[in-house]
Amino acid sequence: MRVKSYSKINLTLRVLNKLTNGMHNIETNSTLVNVFDEINIKKSKKDIVTFKGKFKNNINLRKNSVLGTLKILRKYHNLKSHYKIDIKKNIPVYAGLGGGTSNSVSIVKYFLKNKLNKKLISIFEKKVGSDFKLFLHKSSFQKNLRSIKKSRNSINYFFLIIFPNIHCKTKNIYKMVKNFSSSSKNYYSKRLNKKKFFEAIKKDHNDLQKIVEKKFPKISQLLKSINNQKGCAFSRMTGSGSACYGVFRSKKTAKLAVTYLKRKYPKYWCAITKTI
Repeated sequence: MRVKSYSKINLTLRVLNKLTNGMHNIETNSTLVNVFDEINIKKSKKDIVTFKGKFKNNINLRKNSVLGTLKILRKYHNLKSHYKIDIKKNIPVYAGLGGGTSNSVSIVKYFLKNKLNKKLISIFEKKVGSDFKLFLHKSSFQKNLRSIKKSRNSINYFFLIIFPNIHCKTKNIYKMVKNFSSSSKNYYSKRLNKKKFFEAIKKDHNDLQKIVEKKFPKISQLLKSINNQKGCAFSRMTGSGSACYGVFRSKKTAKLAVTYLKRKYPKYWCAITKTI
C-alpha cells in the first residue's frame, strides 16, 4: 500500500510564552502542500523500516518517528502484525517542513482508517511531536499548544520552497527564544474572506525567523532573493527553518523565479508546489 505523507508550511508563527514544562506556547497558521514522502507498507515477520531518497542520510535508523509510531500503536491500539515500511524521503530533513511528524500521522491514519480519538492523539503529541495535529487537516489554526483546529481559512497560491542545506533542529532553535509575541486574539479563528486573510498573513511573521537569520546569515540573503522575484507577494521561513518560501499568485512567475534562483543557488533544493 502506497501512502502520501505531505509536508506543511507555517504561514505565520508567534511564540507566545514558555510553559513550566519547558515547552513553548505558539500560535500558527499552517497548510499542507503537495510535496510529500512516499510510504510503502506491507506485512512482514518483523518490523523493518527503511529510508531511501535524497534526504535519507540524516535519519536515525534506531530511533525515529516511524519506529516510535509502531511502538505506540502496539501499546495503545493492539496492533499485532509486523510490517515492512519503506519510505522515500522527498521532504528535506530539519527544514521546518514537518516530514518526520507527517510520516507518523500518515501511518497512524492508514492503520486506524482515519479514526483517531483524543486520547491517542494526545499520546502521539507527547511522544512524536506537538505539531501532530497540524497534519490532521489540510489547513490548521493553532491558537496555542493545546488548541489546534481545522482552519476556516485557506490560501490557494503557489509556493516556491527552497532548502539551503542548513539543518535546524527544532529543539535547538527554541532554546534561543528570548522574546515573545502577543496573540492575534482569536482573529484567525474567524472566517475571513480570501483577500482579507491573505493580507493578514502577509503582514504577519514567523518569530523564529529572526533567530535563524542571525545564526545563519545565508537565510536572510535567501529570503531577500526570493522576495525580489517578480510576482512574489512575500517570502518567509517555515517553522524553525531552514526551508524558506515565496508566495506567488501564478505558476508562470513562480517558474521564472525558480529558474533564476536555481542559477543563483545551484546547490539548494527547491520546488514549486501548491496547497493540497
